[in-house]
Amino acid sequence: MNFSAILTPLIVMLGLGLFVGVFLGVAGIAFKVKVDEKEEAVLKALPGNNCGGCGFPGCAGLAHAIAQGEAPVNQCPVGGEPVADAIAAIMGTTAEKTEKMVAFVACKAHCGDMTMDYDYYGVEDCRMLSFVPNGGPKSCNDGCLGYGTCMKTCPFDAIHVVDGVAVVDREKCKACGKCIEVCPKHLISLVPYSAQYLVACSSQQKGPVTMKQCKVGCIGCGICAKNCPLEAVKVENFNATIDFSVCKNCGTCAEKCPRKTITKQY
Repeated sequence: MNFSAILTPLIVMLGLGLFVGVFLGVAGIAFKVKVDEKEEAVLKALPGNNCGGCGFPGCAGLAHAIAQGEAPVNQCPVGGEPVADAIAAIMGTTAEKTEKMVAFVACKAHCGDMTMDYDYYGVEDCRMLSFVPNGGPKSCNDGCLGYGTCMKTCPFDAIHVVDGVAVVDREKCKACGKCIEVCPKHLISLVPYSAQYLVACSSQQKGPVTMKQCKVGCIGCGICAKNCPLEAVKVENFNATIDFSVCKNCGTCAEKCPRKTITKQY
């Protein structure tokens, strides 16, 4: 038996394997990506929902921005104050106190409250209604279409269609803004969690028109504005608006509203 014929290839293979191992080890050290320990710590502190509500591409993007000083420590709307404080401790700073926000649908026209122009049978996606006559079967072009595109988009199960109109669960809402992005009627906005009274209508039609279309829509009568003791309510484009920085939640506007368009949230 020719042992050299067996040993020579074996030695060559072992030598080649040793060379490749050493080469990969050296390459791994030379090309090692430096890890920002603060960025990793911030990423662990974030909730990991990757909802994009912070304005960055997921939690990793936000963690990188915070570590680089390109975003404030309280940028995550989902984590809120506890997460902001945790990240502030990591970054060696303090988190600026911000008010908790929640989504609000400016429409309260449930089934039976709004006049219908026709029966709609088709794709149940609010964004598709722009392709149908009058922008949907409801007479009011400013009201909630009720097909739940916002509900399907919400990553926190915080919004549901109840009797034909989208309703936000204030306790589940994380203010990520996903529902705002997909609402074709632009009815949803972020409002302070502390705001007890909100105008549940987005119509900018004149009073007589709104009265024909909806039983609970704002008709721009101005009674709420006239009775507000702090002048926190104004009527613009036939629709009431509340200045939350002035409002003290006294409830006078809701009490005086003849259409009960201004609603108490809790």
